[in-house]
Formats: sequence, structure tokens, C-alpha cells
Amino acid sequence: MAESRSAVVVGGGIGGLTAAVALHQSGWQVTVLERAASLAPVGAAISLAPNSLRALDVIGVGDEIRDLAAWQGDGGLRTPRGRWLSRTDADAVAARFGGPLVLLHRATLVATLAARLPRDAVRTGTPATLADPGDAGRPARVSVPGGELEADLVVGADGIHSAVRRSLFPDHPGPVYSGFTTWRVVIPLPGVEFASHETWGRGRIWGTHPLKDGRVYAYAAALAPAGERAPDERAELLRRYGDWHRPVPEILAAIRPEDVLRHDVHHLATPLPALHRGRVALLGDAAHAMPPTLGQGGNQAVEDAIVLALPHSRLRSSGGTPIGTDLPAYTAARLPRTTAVARKAVRTANLVLATNPVVVAVRNALIAALSAIGPALFLRSFDGIADWRPPQPPYAAVEARGSR
Repeated sequence: MAESRSAVVVGGGIGGLTAAVALHQSGWQVTVLERAASLAPVGAAISLAPNSLRALDVIGVGDEIRDLAAWQGDGGLRTPRGRWLSRTDADAVAARFGGPLVLLHRATLVATLAARLPRDAVRTGTPATLADPGDAGRPARVSVPGGELEADLVVGADGIHSAVRRSLFPDHPGPVYSGFTTWRVVIPLPGVEFASHETWGRGRIWGTHPLKDGRVYAYAAALAPAGERAPDERAELLRRYGDWHRPVPEILAAIRPEDVLRHDVHHLATPLPALHRGRVALLGDAAHAMPPTLGQGGNQAVEDAIVLALPHSRLRSSGGTPIGTDLPAYTAARLPRTTAVARKAVRTANLVLATNPVVVAVRNALIAALSAIGPALFLRSFDGIADWRPPQPPYAAVEARGSR
């Protein structure tokens, strides 16, 4: 009989829960430690691209999430006055990358993942500190209120300001301010029709997208000093975006000040030397926080979680191989990819939030020209990202369908 193995996941966000589900399905005893009082995420919506949806297929939830896709028709990129720079549609995305782009509330995804864990697997209101990363000859140890937990594997999924990362790599400089702030809202907007879009101005962007439940997800980003806040963030949005094209004014009229979430954006400008040490692996923002300009932060966390769990399933079935000796393969698989995606996200942020009027004019003209040649050319910027596939079938979803 295969030896039972234990894993402690520090952080109950999307990446941590995905890793927990994948390890649990592979026979691991999993404990998730979440500092917050509940798993209810701080945030609004998340965009899941075909790459992360294929990763979710591994744990059997990909199709359930795909069913939440709301974007069915036209969309694209606009200027603040409403001119379309490029147009694309859901069919073009699916044809190029092998699946849809799904926008859903983070709470929906968190609930979907948590439902696939044993009831006692998640401990909320439980801050955790890495006491010992362990090695091939001894388990890792995590301190929690009232004692310590030992584990064959610890997953550091505790976000951009990760305490686990600081314990593993105390000399790393940590996150830096990306130079811009973001606002996000999810609201009902009955009776207002619009095409899904993102709008690029000078040093400012706006996006509006429908959700499957009938609500609207809107977000904005703008260059701003770190830590700057307005007494009324709705009024601040109105000041910055009130004269932009429809439906932006209608959205601003419908939101309340308390609907608005504002966060400064930080990223890891210096890549980590590795994504593991001892028996501890980092994933998601703890490992490679990036600007949201490619919409890949959460997607890469889901990829991390699945790649991390897959080798452990093989180790468990073969028996005897220490977990710590396999984590270098995780670093080798994920560090080059996530570093490349993060760097591209930074370059994209510099382009999207350009302020020089000449640069903005050239940017818009190039995008319009590429779109006129063919929308597939504009989608090429996601080649090598959205077309990623997990390394090892068969997947849980396939096996489940085959057993019916």
C-alpha cells in the first residue's frame, strides 16, 4: 500500500485551493491554512483563459467553469471617444486557443474549488509561519496558533506579500510598485446594452464585460503615486472617466462609493532564484506577481498548482522517492515560463499606460492596422500563453466522463 503523504497549503486563494484539490485527488492528506476569517475573496472578477481552463480540466472542473462564459459575440479595443481600434469575438479566441475566455466572480471559483475538499481540510482565521523548510531527510514545519504542523510538502500560496517567500529567500528585494492603481466594481446594470471592451487612453484604461449572472464587471487603471487615495473613489472615477464613451457614464451613474475596490499594483521585478527550497514550493503571486495587463496572474497560479501536483501523484504511486528531490523539476518547469509571462505583462503595462501623445498615436495606429489585416494578428500576442496545455493526461474530467 502506498505511503500516505501530507501537504500544508498556506493561503486559501485560487492558486492554493487549486493545488489543494489536485493533491487531495491524488491521495494526499491536505490542510489549507487561511489567515482571513473566511475564504470570501477580496476582489471582484477573474478572467480565465484557455490555458488555465485546461489546467482545471485536470481536477475535473474545467467544463463547469466554461459553462459560465458570458461573452458570446463582438468585443474589442476602443479609444476614450468610442472608436474601435480592433474587434474580435469569442469564436476567434476559441478557434485560436482551443477554448473560450471565461469571466466570473472570484467568489464563484473559490466556492467551486473549496467544495471539492473535505469539510475539515480548510482552516480559516489561522495565520501560519514557516518554521523549517525541511529537506530530503526531514519534514517541513509550519507554526500555527497553538502548535506546529509537520508536512511532506508545504505550498506557499500566500500572495504578493508572502511571508513564506521571505522565509525562503530573505535576501530577495520583494515586490515593487508598478506605477499604477486599479479600481474594480461588479454591479447590476439592467437595460444597458454594450459590447465587451477594453478602452485605452493616455495613462488610463477602462474595461467593461458582462458576467453570466447578469451583472457587469468594470475595471479601470491609471498612473498614480503609490498609496494615493480619494475620499470618494466613485467621484474619483467620475473625474477621470466621466466623459468617456458609453456605457462608461451609465456604469459610473449606477455604482455607489462602497461598490468600488481600489488597489495599487505591485509586481516582482526581480525573479526568484527558484520556486522552491527544501520541501516548500511557491506558487501564484507569492512566486511571480505580475501586473494584470495580460490577465494572467490567476491563470498562471492555476497552472502552477496543477504542474506542482502532477509529479507528486507519480511519486506517490511509485513510492519511496522523497518529495524534496522532485521540487527542482517544478522550478525547472515553471520559473522560465512565469518569468517570461511576467516580463511581458510589464512591457504591456508600459504600452497600455503610455502618456506621450506621439507614442499613444503610434500605438493606436499600429493596433488599428493589425486589426484591419485580420483579428488573428492581434491575438498573436497571446500565442505561447493561452495555448498552454498541462503536461500529463488523462485528466480527472476525462476519467469521470468515462466512468458514467
